[in-house]
Amino acid sequence: MKVIFLEDVKGKGKKGEIKEVPDGYAHNFLLKRKLAVEANASNVNALKSQKKKQQQQAEEELLQAKQLKNDLEKITVELSAKSGEGGRLFGSITSKQIAEELKKTFGHKIDKRKIELDDAIRSLGYTNVPIKLHPDVSAVVKVHVKEQ
Repeated sequence: MKVIFLEDVKGKGKKGEIKEVPDGYAHNFLLKRKLAVEANASNVNALKSQKKKQQQQAEEELLQAKQLKNDLEKITVELSAKSGEGGRLFGSITSKQIAEELKKTFGHKIDKRKIELDDAIRSLGYTNVPIKLHPDVSAVVKVHVKEQ
């Protein structure tokens, strides 16, 4: 019996897959627990339209990420902090502070976990900070740390 998996079933199939499984397994386990539906014409068409919709949504997200990348790469984030001799900061500038400044000054809401700052910024001057906007799109923002 051909079925369309509605959820991942370990060892049998992933969500959205169409597979041939034994009749008893399909009736007594998959269909009963709503892990799969029978692969008839209407269900297959519904699956195709759902996949098409998901693909369009993914393309739209990629396009938005590319636009945001263009906007972010034109921006220089200005932060001020107290510093001592040689331009070393008392404390540091973290990804949370960069995200808050981006939201407050430029209106771009970016999750601090997407800012790929290896280590906190501990000195005055300009630093290039990578931001992962999408699995395929990364932007680089300039962060200028000046003395308070």
